[in-house]
Amino acid sequence: MSIYTGDVVAGGEPAVRDLGGGLTLTKVSVGPMDNNAYLLRHGTEQLLIDAANDAGTLLELIGPDGLRTVVTTHQHRDHWTALEEVVLMTGAASLAHADDASAIPEVSGTLRDGDVVEIGPHALEVIHVVGHTPGSIILAYREPDGGRAHLFTGDSLFPGGVGNTRGNKENFASLIGDVETKVFGRFPDDTWFYPGHGKDSTLGAERPHLGEWRERGW
Repeated sequence: MSIYTGDVVAGGEPAVRDLGGGLTLTKVSVGPMDNNAYLLRHGTEQLLIDAANDAGTLLELIGPDGLRTVVTTHQHRDHWTALEEVVLMTGAASLAHADDASAIPEVSGTLRDGDVVEIGPHALEVIHVVGHTPGSIILAYREPDGGRAHLFTGDSLFPGGVGNTRGNKENFASLIGDVETKVFGRFPDDTWFYPGHGKDSTLGAERPHLGEWRERGW
């Protein structure tokens, strides 16, 4: 397996990473907005984070073993454009936070802060972060035996800042507060995070800039 960098482009090759305990991550960029979609696999069981676009690409990635679950990180359309087709073709359960679910088609179950989403013997914790949308979530996975933590942050955290709150000061204050408390306040610097667009980063690389983000207000 090649060294994982997390750098992917729409129409290009996916990036694959071993997350320990038999869990494999495949990251692919899809659609005109270069959304990231993440496929987690343990044995023949698979979970997709954000059926963002290009259903054909995602279904090819999923392959013949099928899909157990799709989790949508938030209600913005570019993160669920392919959801209906993927659910139709695979029969997967479709999960989203209760506060965003009504704006997302084909949601069959809702999530709240502290819930877990299972894949094989592994659990991803649901972390609710309010601000980019009312029901934005981050999914947290910890490698077995005290290994590295991995966060799938949707559009709530990127290298260089939190997600867009469109100039709304209340939403920004909520989002930066939740990210500081629920993410940077809980997870160590070696935690790797995977955003909804673009490159990955670590909390250690971003932590020194939290004060700058809060001061600039976006």
